[in-house]
Amino acid sequence: MGGDFGPHVTIPAAINILKKYKNISIYLVGNETEITPLLQNTSTSIKSRYTIIPSLDDIPMDLAPALSLRNFKQSSMRMALNLVREGKAQACVSAGNTGALMVLSRHLLKVLPFVDRPALVSTLPSVTRQPVYMLDLGVNVSCDADALLQFALMGSALAEHVGNIPNPKVALLNVGQEDIKGNDLVKHAAQLLSKHHNLNYIGFIEGNDIFSGKADVIVCDGFTGNVALKTSEGVVDLVISQLTSVSNKNIFTKLLSLLVKPLIMNSLRRLKPDQYNGATLLGLPGIVIKSHGNAEQVAFEFAIEQAVKEVESGLVSKISASLDVID
Repeated sequence: MGGDFGPHVTIPAAINILKKYKNISIYLVGNETEITPLLQNTSTSIKSRYTIIPSLDDIPMDLAPALSLRNFKQSSMRMALNLVREGKAQACVSAGNTGALMVLSRHLLKVLPFVDRPALVSTLPSVTRQPVYMLDLGVNVSCDADALLQFALMGSALAEHVGNIPNPKVALLNVGQEDIKGNDLVKHAAQLLSKHHNLNYIGFIEGNDIFSGKADVIVCDGFTGNVALKTSEGVVDLVISQLTSVSNKNIFTKLLSLLVKPLIMNSLRRLKPDQYNGATLLGLPGIVIKSHGNAEQVAFEFAIEQAVKEVESGLVSKISASLDVID
């Protein structure tokens, strides 16, 4: 029940998901005194499908991840992850501290066989209107070629079984498309990916092609992925800011903006990566979804829906099967 807006966003989002999916139930883990008033007008049928789990602590957004292990034993995040560990829930959705979520997930749930490190993956927009899956987005700021191979296999399974993309095209993010470009890490990773018969590896891809649709899955270390993602978000913000400034320049631009600005702004906001809410921690024996901390109701609904789709697709078993063929 965390994030910037707390239960005032997460509770209505959860109720809407319960209305949309008649076969699921939801644990609402958080401050009971804040949650209960927001549920007063729910129908009897909806009330039968949610359970409030009171928590005593909230993990601060600026807390060092390691401290979340030693402290905050009764935090809503830890209690929600424990429900997954105990088999009472199949997925956890959180808008809280990303580092804490990663550390607690790995500590409580462990990792799948053949997985060294979980990876954070999210969908990005593309000019083809088909989502692009990119990982890692910041959990593993440095990693080796074997880890990138694991990321590729997990991302490919996600794109195929949740994104419904047959034989997804996998690429490595690099400073150039030629085989001679890049550091030793990406060159070694390229050799591993190209030899793996379960991957449709298409080679290197540059930053300007992230949204082109040339690749369905883009693999990189977390440092590179996070910088690329945040840069993309910043570019969209810059364009929106410039358009706003120009539209207010004089009476003629103000009149013109009344006609075209809504169309342009809507298009730009659809392209903004942070609107694709719901990043998945891949490599765990359970579904864990990280929502943007500043997600509003509709965006948080997307995050919960992502969890539902991943559970229904049997994603964990699909990933386990894909990793089982690592040589």
